[in-house]
Amino acid sequence: MEESWWLTMIGFLLGLMFLFSGFLVNALQVLSVLLFLPFSRKAYRLANIMLMESLWSELVWLLDWWAGVKVRLYTDAETWKLMGNEHALLICNHSSDIDWLVGWLLAQRVGCLGSTRAVMKMSTKFLPVVGWSMWLSEYVFLARNWAIDETTLKRAFERLKSFPRPMWVALFVEGTRFTKAKLAAAQEYAVSVGMQIPKHVLIPRTKGFVSAVQNLRDFVPVVYDMTVAISKEAPNPTILRILKCQSSVVHVHVRRVPMKQLPTTDIEIAAWCREAFHKKDMMLDQHVKANTFGEHLYQPDPRPIRPLVVVVGWGIVLLTGAVWLLRTLLCTRSGIALVAGVLALLLFLVQVLVLSSQSERSTDPAASKPKPIHSTERPAPDPDHIKLH
Repeated sequence: MEESWWLTMIGFLLGLMFLFSGFLVNALQVLSVLLFLPFSRKAYRLANIMLMESLWSELVWLLDWWAGVKVRLYTDAETWKLMGNEHALLICNHSSDIDWLVGWLLAQRVGCLGSTRAVMKMSTKFLPVVGWSMWLSEYVFLARNWAIDETTLKRAFERLKSFPRPMWVALFVEGTRFTKAKLAAAQEYAVSVGMQIPKHVLIPRTKGFVSAVQNLRDFVPVVYDMTVAISKEAPNPTILRILKCQSSVVHVHVRRVPMKQLPTTDIEIAAWCREAFHKKDMMLDQHVKANTFGEHLYQPDPRPIRPLVVVVGWGIVLLTGAVWLLRTLLCTRSGIALVAGVLALLLFLVQVLVLSSQSERSTDPAASKPKPIHSTERPAPDPDHIKLH
């Protein structure tokens, strides 16, 4: 009981460190918008790459060092060699609350954490620190209205063509995080339209993927088809478990597909995406039995020390600032009241960020069920809208 209390306190302190450092990063990002963007988008992007890496490295440290979550990567040697050295469009099943964090960990290990971008739902950008930092660094936010989102995606992808570093653009095409209730809704829909019934993934919403391929293929050479599975060795990871220093084991398979191998028409690209998720479903079915994606594909990679250095650096900077500030504030009743009020607000914000990561609070099953379309293209049913993350 005492150990649990201490872990909760430490988790709260780590949350405070992330928020304080995040607010500082957000302020520097606003300065980069004002000072760099009007004159040089490249300078603005390079500044944001460094700022985003300094912030996201804290979360990578939480996963890799604090909780000791083991992420095992399965891919061929050539793909592992090229990861981080080329632009890539990344698609992934959304199997847990921390798939995005697992992706950031892999990006950090191959050197492109600061230059990873993603397509997100609009409400995400209003989250303190996390959403604001994404908003200020060219993440793409969708309104879940295709009449609006089609133009938003096209303009965003066009801007990314001049990105100065190897970049990953991540897209969760299932549209929402996986739960048993959402799987049941997807299976019901699959039966109603004569599709293959999924067991471990949801039915992909392909409009966003089609737009990404059509607009990025001129300068993004590959698609990384990533499949995430939770090992039987430990419980499903969540942000709350990570803060409590509770480990898990996550297996990630990456299939590298050259963009030139993808078809050229919208209908064929959508069909390719659905087939890719059917292959994921079969892979995950095998993973349930074998608890591996094939040990011959396992790429061992020791955890890098950089996230630890970043966290220690932030800790020194923030602790120094806190000691200097509190020495003055705690001398008066008004100062003590102010500190107590700020801590209460920050505790509330930590709770908001933790709750926003939970799959039970994402899109409800009824809303996540794809809407049937009226079309003679029976093999290619697709929802009329796209939902992400």
